[in-house]
Amino acid sequence: MPRMLDVSDAVRAEIGDEEADRLLAGENAPGSYDCTSCRTPGDSEQERTSTVLFIGDETAVLAFAHAGCLPSQVVQVTEEQLQGAVRSIGATGGDMAGATAGGPAQRAVPEQAVLGVTSGLVLIEGELHPALVVEPTSPIVRPGSTGAGDDFLPLLIEQGFMPLTELASVPPVLHGWSVLLAVGQLHAVLQPSVGGGQPVAWWQAHQPLQVTDSWRAAANKHQQVLMFAAPVGSIGRQPREDLLRDALDKAAANGKLVAAALPLAGT
Repeated sequence: MPRMLDVSDAVRAEIGDEEADRLLAGENAPGSYDCTSCRTPGDSEQERTSTVLFIGDETAVLAFAHAGCLPSQVVQVTEEQLQGAVRSIGATGGDMAGATAGGPAQRAVPEQAVLGVTSGLVLIEGELHPALVVEPTSPIVRPGSTGAGDDFLPLLIEQGFMPLTELASVPPVLHGWSVLLAVGQLHAVLQPSVGGGQPVAWWQAHQPLQVTDSWRAAANKHQQVLMFAAPVGSIGRQPREDLLRDALDKAAANGKLVAAALPLAGT
């Protein structure tokens, strides 16, 4: 039976017309599946379903997601992340189709400091929003610069992030950037490629990060994640969300916070 599948041009280019046509005809696609984003059941015979192709160094994995959770797209990840996702899918009884793929995976942009990333829910205008708080472990200077100082916030402002003085409203959407949440875990923050191709990882988890059910539910509800960034020493590792919010408010009041709303796994 034909499936209600979305196969993007990018996915079709990777898997080939013949394989794409077989999927659309229902020959190789599962009827029921666990969504690779929200991890709840889906049915490609009854609802629109996206094909999502994860490409690593040596292998590729085709996964399925509710069309409302993820668009059909190609996502470049490390081989380690891909194998971890396969193990996770197998442990939970989900559906992925494996294949061999050529070409290197995209790498995170190298930085002189490690980017610490904390997830939490932030209350803005009476509603809870999923948030990522990014703080480097040491000052980040502009690429090519030999001087001291910290250019972390100016570099992000040049990319479109907005300076905040208070957390009074949801920051504007920064198109081209996105947050990759797959197999119920946080994988990466993606930014536009300089050459206009597939997005590349601005930050990429060494191992996919677990997020709470409430955080994931909020992300799927809003279809976006708020990203806050502050210079080293501004936020710290806060054990509770109320303390994290207090640290964000203080950083904003001190002019040391930028933010943007990033679409969930945007293309």
